[in-house]
Amino acid sequence: MVVLNRIYTRTGDAGDTALGTGERVSKAHLRIQAYGTVDETNATLGIVRLHTATEDMRKLDAMLGRIQNELFDLGADLCVPDTGKDLGYEPLRILPRQYERIEAEIDELNGDLAPLRSFVLPGGHPAAAHLHITRTVCRRAERLIVELAAQPGEHVSDGAIAYVNRLSDFFFVASRWTNARSGAGDVLWVPGKTRQA
Repeated sequence: MVVLNRIYTRTGDAGDTALGTGERVSKAHLRIQAYGTVDETNATLGIVRLHTATEDMRKLDAMLGRIQNELFDLGADLCVPDTGKDLGYEPLRILPRQYERIEAEIDELNGDLAPLRSFVLPGGHPAAAHLHITRTVCRRAERLIVELAAQPGEHVSDGAIAYVNRLSDFFFVASRWTNARSGAGDVLWVPGKTRQA
């Protein structure tokens, strides 16, 4: 499916790039921004996993490793819009079972947590703090994907939108689970805390 034997090609020197369909578009095209931000989400997960490669975080690390691979699936889905033309192969699409698994893992991780009584501030364990960065980048990817889907003539699979929506929720719950597991605990927002200072 992928052969990378030469990294620079010079074909994008004029500011355009190829989609998986072969169509060339501007590197500033909303579709490129969308799957580029999915890639950025994946890169931030690599930083998170520097802090989850421990015995007590093994369960979460396995989930994150699978998600990193699925983020490439999501990028592939977005890179090959469904134009109705025969491409000579079956494009990779996000399937319901992929985001249903994320839902199940959210429920699994959340089952160990106390109910929230306030909003959570990013912090605590290093993995939790980095998961909040991942969550916010993922939300940006979602906004771009939804904006792309709203453009006339642009196709985005239903699975892609559902997957990225579940994923940012997963990162939030995973950050709380990490703080609970590590003993750091949630860092809670205290409304108006400094107003009287």
